[in-house]
Amino acid sequence: MPMRQECKQFESRTYPNGDTVRKCNLDLAPEAPWRCPDNCSSYERRTVDVNWSHGTLITPATPEEPSGLGEDGSIADLLGSVEDIVNSAAPQVQAEVEAERRKRKRSPRNVLRRNKKRKRNK
Repeated sequence: MPMRQECKQFESRTYPNGDTVRKCNLDLAPEAPWRCPDNCSSYERRTVDVNWSHGTLITPATPEEPSGLGEDGSIADLLGSVEDIVNSAAPQVQAEVEAERRKRKRSPRNVLRRNKKRKRNK
């Protein structure tokens, strides 16, 4: 079954460089961006809420399916291994970001600002 764009869990995002992500927010579509599982237990039709402000929604066309999609689990396995690589890099990236934040907090400029604030509040 093609990706169900009307599902509450479907998300499509286009970045400024033109790349587009089409995915299931619950990560239940192993063959995304091409297909959803046939009998997905989490399928829920998207509804409109009161007070939402809607702009135009233009979902980019689905990319062409690779040959062999759905015949075996090879594509799902490949996408799963890519996800594992990204997930294994995440802790290191997060540690680097946190180290950079701590470094900025301790910079002499920020220390001077904090001391001035404390003096004003006393």
